[in-house]
Amino acid sequence: MKKVEVMLIDAHPGRSAILEQALSDAGYHITVRTARTDQLLQQVRETQPDVILIDIELPDRDTLEQLRDVGQNQPRPIVMFAERSDPETTAAALRAGVSAYVVDDLNPRRLQPIMEVAIARFREYQALRRELEETRNRLAERKVIEKAKGLLMAQRNLSEEEAYQALRKLAMDRNQRIGEVARTVTSLLEMLG
Repeated sequence: MKKVEVMLIDAHPGRSAILEQALSDAGYHITVRTARTDQLLQQVRETQPDVILIDIELPDRDTLEQLRDVGQNQPRPIVMFAERSDPETTAAALRAGVSAYVVDDLNPRRLQPIMEVAIARFREYQALRRELEETRNRLAERKVIEKAKGLLMAQRNLSEEEAYQALRKLAMDRNQRIGEVARTVTSLLEMLG
């Protein structure tokens, strides 16, 4: 079984060494160990870690923006350990894409379950995002099909079923999805008036 690759971000070398050892003991592999979060998106693109673990006193605005960029462009589980927090920072971290936000002293024995939960939560969230996007796409396609049917019904005096069958036949003849054909038909009929 492939070891999970971790990017470890911690400005304190002593604490970072303890975290690295705890991760190694739990079966994780450190791909990158860094103290900085600037250029984080570029580092993630280059190293392709499976998980990002960041240990920080209190995340600042720049760090959260870097994490948001990663979440939008190279999504992966992000585990953040913070020494202190406030409700606004916690909410901002979650909006930035942090999968697990843990406040308090880091206990190495808690690390593995926290990582597992963060990875599972991330996967679940990504599945929900994909499902939502697919649903939005189907709804948008359905709207285009309905519009094309309406235009065909009005301009060619067809019934709803005849308009749908005409779109379907055209899609099959062109080996295209019916939504693509509906977009083309809508554009042409609107252009012709």
